[in-house]
Amino acid sequence: MYQSTFSPNTQWSEKFAQGHEIRDYWQEQARKYNVYRLIRLNTTVEKVHWDVEKKVWSVQSVNNSKTESSYDDFDFVLPAIGRFNAWRLPNYLGIDAFKGHLRHTSNYDPTFDAKDKRVAIIGNGASGIQLLPNLQRVASHIDHYARNKTWIAGSWAGDERTFEAQPYPQSQLDSFKDSRAYLKYRKELEDKYWRRFKGVLRGTPENQVMRGNFIEIMKERLKKKPELLDLMVPDFSPNCRRLTPGPGYLEALAEDNVSFIQTPILRFTETGIETADGKHREVDAIFCATGANVDFVPPFTIEANGIDLSKAWKADGSIGWPRTYLGLASPGFPNLLFIAGPHGTGASGTVPHSIEIQLTYYAKLLRKVSSQGIQTITPSEKATSDFVDYSDEFFATTVFSDGCSSWANGGKPGGRIHGHWPGSAAHLTIVRREPRWEDWEYEYVGDSSNRFAYFGKGWTKQEMTAESDLTSYLKEPSKIDLRDLHESWWDLP
Repeated sequence: MYQSTFSPNTQWSEKFAQGHEIRDYWQEQARKYNVYRLIRLNTTVEKVHWDVEKKVWSVQSVNNSKTESSYDDFDFVLPAIGRFNAWRLPNYLGIDAFKGHLRHTSNYDPTFDAKDKRVAIIGNGASGIQLLPNLQRVASHIDHYARNKTWIAGSWAGDERTFEAQPYPQSQLDSFKDSRAYLKYRKELEDKYWRRFKGVLRGTPENQVMRGNFIEIMKERLKKKPELLDLMVPDFSPNCRRLTPGPGYLEALAEDNVSFIQTPILRFTETGIETADGKHREVDAIFCATGANVDFVPPFTIEANGIDLSKAWKADGSIGWPRTYLGLASPGFPNLLFIAGPHGTGASGTVPHSIEIQLTYYAKLLRKVSSQGIQTITPSEKATSDFVDYSDEFFATTVFSDGCSSWANGGKPGGRIHGHWPGSAAHLTIVRREPRWEDWEYEYVGDSSNRFAYFGKGWTKQEMTAESDLTSYLKEPSKIDLRDLHESWWDLP
């Protein structure tokens, strides 16, 4: 699920590969396609500013081992900074006073030994749900602080997830060496993730069945402490927040060495945590599974025409939320294209496929710009407004607009949905297949305002090269597919 569509790894060690194996896969792809030569590592972007006179983006950055900033000009900027790119510790009173082991789960210390220690875990999002069952087995006691109720899913699209590792049998890995066998397996696996979209629509039988199934699963897993069920089952529908299977989480929660605490935290002390009811619980370590930025606001300045998106997109900013055209670009910001940003991916399908579709769109856009004398390209205000209106109407029919806090609404219950594409992954694929060029505004290179200036002298370089193939359109009939006849952008005279 977390690999490209065009360069599969047939030898994953587990059905649910761990993070280090997924990281290794993508690093190998970077080496395979010689990507590292284009990457500037160990660098922090500080500011991105649109130079109106030069029609370029000026990027201010700093090498993390130095103190002086450097400046570079670029025709286009494509932020690909991820959804959860800035973890942060919670702002509890006295947090700096705690003398024990304090970590955010996104900054976990793998050398920490929880054996026979008293541990506090704050938060029951995805990382908190994963951390509890792992530490519960070795810690002497765990205080699990969770203000919000949450659904615990039984599986990912019917693929049951267990706490124990689920390695592929060697015989199955051997069969995957046959590319046809692996393709068949992969298509059957991924197909299920494309067919679950009805579950996000409010009031559908699929969502109601999901709710009933999840309650039964949670009831069974909490049978040692059935009184916890009412404290866990949310009022909002499944899929309002990102679902987490959480293998082992509820079972760990029901163990005698775990206390489930919903009383608000008042403050940290030198030795533990005090809650609003006056109770103080001493611990050796505190893990904050309190998430990261979920508002899609850039962590650095992106400024054009007097507007800074890092301020304007905040809830109290001039725009108030991440407003885009088709999850691709923003009016008033020329040559700025977002990758997996607001409205970036659908609630079905796979993330790599959605990103590939978006990058393919940008490849078409960049070919158009570079071949047609276009200097800047910006989505129109009217097209953006129409997309926003459509999105608002669509999301009102989904469970995303239930009263939960999620990264889909910027962590604000009832907030505007911008973390998902307004439709399924298949819907997104079709919409982005062919760019609607009429929705964009253009400025052209040079003094001429004639959009056809790029026609040049009326002939092509290929015609002047004796060795060129000017009849590449002629092929063996058996290799011709009329559905894309003369469509290949690279096959031109």
